[in-house]
Amino acid sequence: MTNKEEFFISLVSSSTPLIGDDGAVDGEYVYTQDAFCENVHFKSSWLTYKQIAIKASLINISDVIAMNATPKYALLTLAMPKTITKSQITQLYNGFMQCAKQYNYQIIGGDTIQNDKLDITMTFISTTKKPIFRNNVKNDDIICFSGNLGNVSKDLHALFRGKKIKSTSKFITPHIRDKFMQKASRYINSALDISDGLSKELERLSKANKIGFDFKVKLNKDILCSGEEYELLFSVSRRNLAYILNIAKRTKTPITVLAIAKKGYKYKSICKENHFD
Repeated sequence: MTNKEEFFISLVSSSTPLIGDDGAVDGEYVYTQDAFCENVHFKSSWLTYKQIAIKASLINISDVIAMNATPKYALLTLAMPKTITKSQITQLYNGFMQCAKQYNYQIIGGDTIQNDKLDITMTFISTTKKPIFRNNVKNDDIICFSGNLGNVSKDLHALFRGKKIKSTSKFITPHIRDKFMQKASRYINSALDISDGLSKELERLSKANKIGFDFKVKLNKDILCSGEEYELLFSVSRRNLAYILNIAKRTKTPITVLAIAKKGYKYKSICKENHFD
């Protein structure tokens, strides 16, 4: 049964061909948006306000990178509770500005409203010379993913149990693979970011391309179902795999060669929905 998120997206996408990727592409422009909401994506006791702003920025930039785009402008909406202090607002500002400086974009507007909790929504306007879509997997393409998956879910469960996690955790600061993508994009056929877990993203890749996977690596549910990893899932032809692995080595990007794309196969996620059913 289709979940409510996918049902709504299917209704909206029936009116436009621009929906279906990590961003909407119109000519050289790519438009992306993500929300980062208290008590849904984080608790304010888990992160400093600067860390909250940085993560809210990075989860959006992850979509931009997956589309092989460069962020230029961002619109920012802050819904803030009455209890927030000027010091906490300053921390948010410092986090947003740190990311804007690091990735060379400008925050050009947005909105601020009062709310019962802290909710952040960012819209990025980016540019690209060669957008990479998720529906361009070729038969016999090699399916790969970046990074080491699974620890975000483990750290999240630790936080729910009241434990502390390392300051280097990807739950706190996602690893954005911009340097890898800048060099590897010419060899990549299809890509998307891993925000809802590897298994769910594989299902999306399967549906978008009407393909399945001949797996070469056995993965457990901790790896397949860990959400908010913000790594890259991508496909590459056999002849270009060596280039990808060389770039990964040079940019110090861990890469796992996961599967071979096969027409006539079909893949369904084995994980519980990260969103609502």
